[in-house]
This record gives sequence, C-alpha cells and structure tokens, in this order.
Amino acid sequence: MSLLLLADPSREVVESYIHRGRCFVAQSNGKIIGEYVLLDTRPQTVEIVNVAVVEEEHGKGIGKQLVRHAITTANSMGYKTIEVGTGNSSVGYQKCGFRIIGVDRDFFTVHYDEPIYENGMQCRDMVRLALSL
Repeated sequence: MSLLLLADPSREVVESYIHRGRCFVAQSNGKIIGEYVLLDTRPQTVEIVNVAVVEEEHGKGIGKQLVRHAITTANSMGYKTIEVGTGNSSVGYQKCGFRIIGVDRDFFTVHYDEPIYENGMQCRDMVRLALSL
C-alpha cells in the first residue's frame, strides 16, 4: 500500500480501484521497487491507474519500463486501447507514444483533500492520454 500511495496519496481512492484492477510489480534482488495497476474501463480499453517507483530507484528508467510493460501486457490481453490520467506536470507518457485526448480541469483540487505536488508544480488538472494498440 505504501508504494501505491506514492502515486496516489488518497488511501480511499486507491482502495476504490485496487480490488477491481490487476497489479504488476517490478523487483530487484527480491525487493519490490515499482508497480502499476491496470483497470478495465470500457470494452477493449484498459487504464493504467497507478504507476510508482520507490524513491531510491528514481531516475533509472524503471517507470518507463513499467509503462512499456503495461502496454505490452494490455496488447497481449487483447485490448485495443490503453489510457492513463496523470497530473498536469507529467509528460513521460508521451515519450512512450501516448497522445493527449482531454483534460479534466481541477480534478486534483476537487477530488483530493490535500494539494499534490509533482516536479515542483501543484497538480491541478488531470491530463487524459491514450495509445492505440
């Protein structure tokens, strides 16, 4: 749970989707160092709802490897589209081929009690991205 809360600081929100999704982990020397969760959303569509890497492993490309693994996994499971919603300060998904499909204005200020900061910037809007498989 502590790793899931790195990507989504609301225990209530995490618990709302964790039992409906499939969680995948990255390990190094028997220790979990990263994870992501795939959640069915619509027919032939799956969403990455949580990607996290332990802080001491940041900057090593593990998050990008997790996203690429999610893409490969979703494709092998027969999905046609993979989506993600992320903070307005995140751009890494576009490096993996995702394209912006929309913006949920003020999502993080409305749905979370405490402000969320990422890369020194407050997350206010959720950027919605998708990739056709």
